[in-house]
Amino acid sequence: MALYVDADACPVKDECLKVAERLRQKMLLVSNGGLRPSPHPLVEMVFVPEGPDAADIWIAERAGRGDVVVTNDIPLAARAVASGAKVLKPNGEALTEANIGNVLATRDLMADLRAADPFRQGGGRPFSKADRSRFLDALDRVLRAAMREAP
Repeated sequence: MALYVDADACPVKDECLKVAERLRQKMLLVSNGGLRPSPHPLVEMVFVPEGPDAADIWIAERAGRGDVVVTNDIPLAARAVASGAKVLKPNGEALTEANIGNVLATRDLMADLRAADPFRQGGGRPFSKADRSRFLDALDRVLRAAMREAP
């Protein structure tokens, strides 16, 4: 049972540590580098080689039933959900078997639209305090549920 955090550009690393510490669960921060090592005994820093999606591949190969994955990467989320892990986006949205297909399809559609129209770039709303609060509550609930289900 572990909490995997896709740490490159993750806005909720501190919140993940707060919940992991409260529930005394191991947390793995996975990145290509550029993060300061954490001295916290529950945190394991995993530095993967440079390359496209190296952190995502590392997490997807290990996360499974009883684990929780925090990521904004939808293809990684789809692989983690398929392997039985619970998945949360940094805004607190849970990605499950019931919704991952639609989320993946929407992501692909938006990528196609951006490719077809060079003026349709960027977007999305900024990360807010409400998102952070929603995430904290959701992670606490999901991590507790994963602890009950862990093999």
